[in-house]
Amino acid sequence: MIIPLEHFLIFAAVLFVIGLCGTLVRRNIVGILMSIELMLNAVNINLVAFSRSTSLDPVTGQIFAIFVVALAAAAVAVGLAIVIALYRVRKTICADEISLLKW
Repeated sequence: MIIPLEHFLIFAAVLFVIGLCGTLVRRNIVGILMSIELMLNAVNINLVAFSRSTSLDPVTGQIFAIFVVALAAAAVAVGLAIVIALYRVRKTICADEISLLKW
């Protein structure tokens, strides 16, 4: 049984909206980073779904998705390093309480 492209797109759109809402609503920086990762996973689902349905070589979308996962892991490592540095200075990871212009 082949799952139609529309199901993948709806699932990816719902996942992206959940990540976007989490990014806009959360106050914890770690939660914001997790929501951004959720949005990147929705993009990966779109890449693989479109590659599977339109390309002659369905592996292309999977290769791009692996690159996106690797870049997202690097971005999270840098983001968590910044969060740790901010926590050491400000003793909080709440995004509302951090104002970088008042150091």
